[in-house]
This record gives sequence, structure tokens and C-alpha cells, in this order.
Amino acid sequence: MNKKDKIISIISLIIFLGLCGLFMYLSKTQNAAKIYGDPETVSITDGRISALSHEGYTLEQVVILSRHNIRSPLSGGGSLLGTITPHEWFEWSSEPSELSVRGGVLETMMGQYFRKWLESEGLFPENYHPEPEDVRIYANSKQRTIATAQFFTSGLLPTAGEEVEYAVEYDTMDPVFTPKLTYVSDSYVRAATAQIDELFSDDINALTDNYELLTDVIDLHDSEAWKDGSVTDLATDDTEIKLELDAEPGMSGSLKTACSVSDALVLQYYEESDEKTAAFGHDLTRDDWKKISEVKDLYGDVLFTAPLVAVNVANPLLKEILSELNEDGRVFTFLCGHDSNIGSVLAAMDVTDYVLPDSIESKTPIGGKLVFARWKGTDGAEYISVDLVYQTTDQLRDLTILNDDDPPGIYPLKFDGLNTNSDGLYAAADIEKRLQDAIDEYDVITKE
Repeated sequence: MNKKDKIISIISLIIFLGLCGLFMYLSKTQNAAKIYGDPETVSITDGRISALSHEGYTLEQVVILSRHNIRSPLSGGGSLLGTITPHEWFEWSSEPSELSVRGGVLETMMGQYFRKWLESEGLFPENYHPEPEDVRIYANSKQRTIATAQFFTSGLLPTAGEEVEYAVEYDTMDPVFTPKLTYVSDSYVRAATAQIDELFSDDINALTDNYELLTDVIDLHDSEAWKDGSVTDLATDDTEIKLELDAEPGMSGSLKTACSVSDALVLQYYEESDEKTAAFGHDLTRDDWKKISEVKDLYGDVLFTAPLVAVNVANPLLKEILSELNEDGRVFTFLCGHDSNIGSVLAAMDVTDYVLPDSIESKTPIGGKLVFARWKGTDGAEYISVDLVYQTTDQLRDLTILNDDDPPGIYPLKFDGLNTNSDGLYAAADIEKRLQDAIDEYDVITKE
């Protein structure tokens, strides 16, 4: 083979390899399109969607019910948490129950993400300075909820100086956000307790492995509380429910104790960059962290999501959400409360059961947002999307900047007995009726 032929052969080989690479790339792209489709509209295979937008629809209004972002544990080192383990807990940047520095940063990031989305949809102009009736930012009167709302608003409306509304004395619970029972009778307590038992007794009995994991992680048997007898082994058969007028549903037994530990460990995992340190020197998998979180998640479900309880404790917030959806001139509402608020509202609305992907908290993760968005279709009809928007566990730990390339988790919710159109949207009248039905159900139980 002469030199000219060799050059032609080499060029031919390069062209062949290039064409092979192009073919593989196109095949890969087409397969990805089948899985992901248009990144603005199509579902990811784990149930999430990649963006809040809906092509072909005009955004008219957004109402958000948010859980506060990362806080320190509800009780400090002088409580049971200080004696139930021989280890030192994470040194928090905030006082007990208050929003942490990380929580504030994460919430600002989420506010920025929503700002960019609302601007892209044309609902907000750039550097929006709303009129008083256009936007409402309303929080429960606890530090962690007011601060969450303030940080979110700093990201959402960075130049507007928008104030956070709270309705009662600082550091007290606003009745709108307090998941308390405002109606109780002997027959109601019997029926609600039986319903809780029917729905959750099997789940509580299945916590044996979770309790063993918790016990090992905190080295319970080496703790002061174990040695002085104030804490014993966690049991699955000692849970007792207390339902009293003008009080939040209560609980005694191992699940309550385990919830306190589970909550503190999960929060520590979000804050502590070293995973082994977060687990008190133990090597835990992500599934192990899910098992730890399952304890506190179940605690919340047991207390607040049985239908008879949910329509009772969520009644004020259901009214608030429906009122905001129908408030003349309102384009954006941010209501900031707690996981019990989101859990009870969704249960009262008869949400279909779900498990959030890429989150160790499966239902109402820290900083999570229940987003009602009102859209107008080209047919002139009004629709509402209902999504849970949340920072994934990795995004919480890594302080990830949220954008179109790295969006938060966006999980469309389904409701028993309601159907969406082909674009995943509910008729606005159907969602408003479901909210009204849940509100009316409270009147039903008070008359029985």
C-alpha cells in the first residue's frame, strides 16, 4: 500500500468511527427523549416531572403551603436527647426549634428558583414590586416559620422589601396553623381511635428493625438514660393515642420517644457534611437513613392523617387555601407552617398514597412545598396543578443551587376519585370542590 492509499484508509477510518459515534449519540438522544421527552413537560420515570411549567397553558395564580426549612431539634441538650445517647449532638447554629443558617440559605435558593419560574411564565415581571393585594406572605408565628417565609421571600422578591404577615403574638401558635382538635365527643374519639388503629397498627408493629437501627446508631445501651432506667428498649406494642378538645393529637409510648431521636438524627444528617459523623461513627447506607426517617414520618401519619382527624385539625388551613385561590387580584400566596399541616391537608383532600423519590423523608420533607398553580388553557377553561416541590436529600446536604438543569424534586399528586386531563392538570372546579368537600366534612362530624 502506497502512502496515498494509507492516508485515504486513515481518513476513511476516521470518518467511519465518527459516523458510528454520531449514530450512537443520536440513538442515545432518541432513547432519552422517549424517557424524558421535552424537559419542560414530561415525566421522569420515578413519578417526578422536570419542571413546574405546562406548555400551552397560561399561569394565572400560585398558592403554596410550605413546611419550614431545616431547624434545630425541638428540644435542647438538657432534654431526653441529651441523655439518650453517650454521643454529642451536632453543634447547631440556632436555638432549639429555630431555623438554622443552612435552612435559611436553602430557603433563599428555593425562593430564587420560584422567582425565575414565575418570571419565565410572565406572572412576575423582573424585579417585581407587587401591590399589597397581589402577593401574600403569611406564616405561623414561630421563629422557624417566620424566618423560612422571610428567607423564601428574599429569594422570591429580592428588591421588594416584602414583609411577612403573622397574626398572633410571636413564638405562639396561630390557630390557622395549629393542628388541634376543635371538636371532640366520646363517639368521635372512639371512631377516630379505631380508624387510627385500623390504618396504622400494622405499620407500628413493623417498626422492630427501625427501632433496632436507632438503638444501635445512638448506642442507647451506653447512655445515661438507659443506665438510670428512664429509657428502656423501644417496643412496638405500647403506643397510646390521646385525643382531647383544643389540643393537638397526642401520643405516649416508644414511638413518641423514637420520633424525637429520629427527628434529631435526620436533621443532623442534613447539617453534618461527614456522613459517618452524622451517624455517630456508624457506617449507614441511604436506605438506613430512610429507615431512621420512617419512624418520625409514621409518627406524623398516625397523629394527623387518619381521615377523621385530618378534616378536624386541617379545617382552618383548608379554608385559608380555598379563600386564597379565590381572592380577587391575588397572584401569589405563601403560607408557611409545618409537616403536620401539609400531611393533614392532603389527607383531608383524600390524596392517593405516594412516596417521594430521592428523599429520606417520604411524605413531607423539610422545606417541602404543596403548590397549587392555576392555569388557563387555550380552550379558555381553568385548570389547577397540585405538586409537592422539595429539595432532594443530596440538594439539602450539598446546598445545591436550583435551576432548570438541577431542579428540585417536583412530584405531581393524585387524588382519589379525581382525573387529570392529558397534560396532568385537574379542572380547577374539581380541586376547589375537593377543598370545599373536606371543609364540609368537618360540619358532618360535628353533627353526628
